[in-house]
Amino acid sequence: MREYLIGWPELTAATLIRRYKRFMVDVQLESGEVITAHCPNSGSMRSCLEPGRRVFLSRSNNPQRKFAHTFELIEMPLSLVIVNTLMANRIVKKAIQAELIPELSAYTSIRAEVPYGLASRIDLLLQGTGKPCLVEVKSCTFVEDGIVMFPDCITARGLKHLVELQREAQSGWRCILFFLIQRMDAQIFRPADHIDPAFGQELRHAFSSGVEILAYTTHITTTGVAVAEKIPVDLS
Repeated sequence: MREYLIGWPELTAATLIRRYKRFMVDVQLESGEVITAHCPNSGSMRSCLEPGRRVFLSRSNNPQRKFAHTFELIEMPLSLVIVNTLMANRIVKKAIQAELIPELSAYTSIRAEVPYGLASRIDLLLQGTGKPCLVEVKSCTFVEDGIVMFPDCITARGLKHLVELQREAQSGWRCILFFLIQRMDAQIFRPADHIDPAFGQELRHAFSSGVEILAYTTHITTTGVAVAEKIPVDLS
């Protein structure tokens, strides 16, 4: 049995009706009631946003929230998919702490959201006996024919992160771009050049400049999430 790094709270099943205004979805509960839920995903959600699909929602008891429910998972034909991009950093941090990422097993201290570069914050700063390491985490959900791609829309923010990681790598830091595939049907990672060619070009330049690239899949159920395995990165 897998050990889940992150356990889900109690989830409510529903059927997806539509997404709109980027951060809102309408869903139909099993009772027939239609509600609006928060959608914590700023991307296009290509390949994981089909109306009629079964979805799973968490519920907050915070009375200050506009929408009590949060869109967490969608059930696609070959995999559950985590649509909540805020989960990625939590999962990667837990995996490093549990020593499940061999490439990052030498670090004893992990700090999140540390200022660096030109008014940016790095997702994770790792420190130990060796060279400190900056880790930028990207949530990936765009999969076609077993190929996971990033980004699923043009990302100026992602491009900025690549430039800043290169700058830090050239100044002596160890820098890693960590692609967490938040679904279970991917075998290889490639940049989505047909969506954002500038990001793909800069990703290759970053790699040649010393920025390391890792891609790991996840194992997902409605109970919890675990890191699964490392997959190849194809920059050809």
